[in-house]
Amino acid sequence: MCKEESQQKNSISKQLKLFTLRGEPVANGDGGTIIIHETGAELSSRLDQQRILTENILTKIVDYGNLNRAYQQVSSNNGSGGVDGMDVSELRQWLGQHLNELQESILNETYQVNAVRKVEIPKPNGGIRTLGIPTVKDRLIQQAIHQELNRYYEPHFSECSFGFRSGRNAQQAILQASTFVAEGKEWVVDIDLENFFDTINHDRLMHRLRKGIGDKRLLRLINGYLQTGIMTGGLIEQRTAGTPQGSPLSPLLSNIVLDELDKELERRGHSFCRYADDSNVFCQ
Repeated sequence: MCKEESQQKNSISKQLKLFTLRGEPVANGDGGTIIIHETGAELSSRLDQQRILTENILTKIVDYGNLNRAYQQVSSNNGSGGVDGMDVSELRQWLGQHLNELQESILNETYQVNAVRKVEIPKPNGGIRTLGIPTVKDRLIQQAIHQELNRYYEPHFSECSFGFRSGRNAQQAILQASTFVAEGKEWVVDIDLENFFDTINHDRLMHRLRKGIGDKRLLRLINGYLQTGIMTGGLIEQRTAGTPQGSPLSPLLSNIVLDELDKELERRGHSFCRYADDSNVFCQ
């Protein structure tokens, strides 16, 4: 009986570990602790549950409270208008007259995504950075999507990821890097993904989103934002890859894509810091 009880306790202990959050310290039985990372099976199970929880998430996205928070964020960011000429100062009045219409058009999938306005700005180290500026209405919708999806994805991003995340910044990434160097890891592999935002594969991104999002209406809306053209000189150029910088949704989508890289680096036991599309791996 004692042996059976011991085996049962070990079995229960193993099962409980499956529900331990990634990165959470767990006693190892020898007086110390270990860090549990998600296995492939755990990740698959979590995404299956997330897909069930998000089967009707578009309703939450267009909820008045969520849209109001999105409006406050878009309004505080200000910024220039898009291809329709409406600026942020006009958005409040427009919403007062068309909010219900906007909500219904999103839910019944009749909302028409607008092209983004092309803006080119010089990079500090030379070259040109291309921005795609959505209309203020599309910025509102994308911000509302970001707010709801972020609740599901943010808690599971890597502790070594610092870009485009609430409560995280470049200074923290530098501090983490300094810690690795102080540990004697003075060899640094610098990874800079060239033109990352402009070359994200749409099919691969949508495949990853389908694993964790159950609302097909939302998936089609996001795909619409990915596929929308970019306007320059009055002409619309269709895009087959990339997610435009300047879009409220792009930072979250980029972290969802690059989280796959983070998880692989974690699996291999590397010390690293990632900020957006720049990564440093620190080695002995």
